Amino acid sequence: MDRHDREITVEVVYALPGKQLLVELSVAPGTTALEAITQSGLLARFPQIDPGHQTIGIFGRAVKADAVLQAGDRVEIYRPLVAEPKEARRRRAARKR
Repeated sequence: MDRHDREITVEVVYALPGKQLLVELSVAPGTTALEAITQSGLLARFPQIDPGHQTIGIFGRAVKADAVLQAGDRVEIYRPLVAEPKEARRRRAARKR
């Protein structure tokens, strides 16, 4: 059994308005979400990503950076909110009046 037989496949995704990037990786079992983000190369490509301060998730569910990945997981890096959702709804409603 060689090294590739023991690896699992995961995806790391990051999206900006009008631009999305998905990186598929083969990683060792026991790899954490933060390790996968680091291995993906997205931190070098998007220097604004700060995994220490941004929320990350797996398939839409927020997880800690040390969450251990399973085969097929999709690690998502979430951008900070520009506006608080309730306040944004209030502003839209006020404009319609």
